[in-house]
Amino acid sequence: MLTPRRLRRAALPLAATALLATAVTACTSSGGTDGSGGDQRLKVALAFPPAQAMSPYGDDAVTLSRLAVVEGLTRLDRDGEAKPALATSWKRDGDRAWEFTVRPDTVFQDGTKLDAAAVVRSLTAAQQASPKPRVLSDTALTPTAESADTVRITTKDADPLLPQRLANPSLSVLSAAAYAKSGAKADPAGHATGPFTLATVNGAVSATLERNDAYWGDKAKAPGVDVKFVADGTARANALRTEDVDVAEYVPISQASLLGDGLVHEFPSARTNGLSLNTARGVFADPAMRAAARAAIDPKALVDGVYEGRADTAQGLLGPGVPWAADLRTAPTGRAKAADPAEVRKTPEIVLATYTNRPELPEAATVVQQQLEKRGFTVKQVVRDYAQMEADALAGKYDAFIQARNTLLDTADPVSYLASDFTCDGSFNITQLCAKPVDTAVDRAAALADTDARHRAGMTAEAAILGSDALVPLVHERFVQGYDETRVRGVALDPMERTLITADTRIR
Repeated sequence: MLTPRRLRRAALPLAATALLATAVTACTSSGGTDGSGGDQRLKVALAFPPAQAMSPYGDDAVTLSRLAVVEGLTRLDRDGEAKPALATSWKRDGDRAWEFTVRPDTVFQDGTKLDAAAVVRSLTAAQQASPKPRVLSDTALTPTAESADTVRITTKDADPLLPQRLANPSLSVLSAAAYAKSGAKADPAGHATGPFTLATVNGAVSATLERNDAYWGDKAKAPGVDVKFVADGTARANALRTEDVDVAEYVPISQASLLGDGLVHEFPSARTNGLSLNTARGVFADPAMRAAARAAIDPKALVDGVYEGRADTAQGLLGPGVPWAADLRTAPTGRAKAADPAEVRKTPEIVLATYTNRPELPEAATVVQQQLEKRGFTVKQVVRDYAQMEADALAGKYDAFIQARNTLLDTADPVSYLASDFTCDGSFNITQLCAKPVDTAVDRAAALADTDARHRAGMTAEAAILGSDALVPLVHERFVQGYDETRVRGVALDPMERTLITADTRIR
C-alpha cells in the first residue's frame, strides 16, 4: 500500500523545476502591455483544455463562464439564488410558464442587439443540441418572444428552479452569428455578452481574450487575458511560483504547502470525488460485485495520504458544500450483500480509469486499485487527459471511473445533479444506472417547490442511489486556487466553480 505522504514535501530538484518553468513560460508569453494595474494583461493557467472546441453545450461552457465570456438570463449569488443578468426581472405565470424581461440597450460582442428573439434562438439551440446539456436532462423548455423585450418560457412539467437553471453556462445567450455555420455547434467566439471576448482558440493549447468595451456592466479592469491549458498540475504551480502566470487554477495538493499561504487560497467546495461503477455491463453489472467494491474502499486512506488532510471523507453524494445535507441524510436503501473475496477472484479483469487534469486523481486511482486488489479484483488502470476520455466514459466503456463532480454546478440544486448522473435518461450517466426506485425518487424531489420538502426528498433519492452502489463516494474536495494576493486582485473563489476571472480581476 502507498504510505501517507508528509505534509511538507521536499521541493522538486532544481533542474526539473527549471525545465517545467521554462516549458510553461514558453506557453504563456504574451504580447500584451507590460504596464501595471489595469493596463496589464492577465496570464492564466487552466487545468482543462477544451473538450468540445469551446461548445457551450458541455463542460467547455463552464470554462467560458469562468473566463467571464458568456452570460445567461440570470446569475447565481453565493447562496445559489437567481439574480438578474441578461434579464432584469421575471415572474411566474401558472405552474409551467415564466416571463422574463430582457435587459435593454445591450449588445453582443459582435455589435448586434440583444432582444427576446436572440434569447429564444439560443435556448432553442440548447434544447436541440446533441448531446443535450446536463442542465436540461430533467426538463424541456419552449421559449417564445412575446415582444421585443419579453420572453415567455414554458416547461414540460412544473419547474420551480427555472430562474436558477437559466444561470447555467450551457444556456448562455449568443448572437445569431454564433449559429451561422450549418451543422456546426454554436460558436461563442465574439458572439457572447460577457466582459471578455473570446478572440482566438488554439486547440487544446491556448486561448486569447480581449476586453469587451461595449459590455453593459462594469468594464473589465484588465485589457485582456492570455490563457494556457496546462494539464500538468506541477507545471501550473511552478509557473505561478515564478510569476509566469498570474492565476493558476486547481493547485495540486502536493504543491500547496510548498507555495505557501500567500499563493494558495483554499476554500470549501461542492465537489465530490467518487468511484463510478458500470452497472450496465461487465463485472459491476452484478450488484453483489458493486457492493464488494464499495466494501473494499477506505476513503480515509485517500484523505490522509493522497489529499494530505485537505479534503473531507465522503459521507454521501453531497458534502460540506451542501450544508443542509448532513442533517437530512438517511441510510442507503436496497443494498445488495457484498460478494465474498473468493467469488470476486473469479471475475475478469476490470478497467479502472481516471484523468490527469486533477493531479490527485491518478494517485487516488492507484490507492483504489490496491484496495480493490486486496479484495480480490484484478485491475488495469487507464489514465489520460479528460478530453480524451469523456466520450468513452459516457458510453460505458470503462468498468470503473474515478471523477471529481461538482454537485451544484448545473442549477445550484443537487436534484438536477442526481437526475443527470443517475437516472435512466440522464445525460451525464457514467454509471449507466437505470433503476426505477431511483428514477421515482428523483422525479418526486424534482416536482417539489418547497425548499425544505425538496431537500428531504433529495436525500431520499441519495439514499436510493447509494443503495445501488453505482457510485462509491470517496472524498469531498476543498478547492485550492493559486494567485499572489499581493499582486492580483478580484479572483473569484466560487464553490460552484462558475466564476474565476471577473471584470474586477486585475494586476495591482
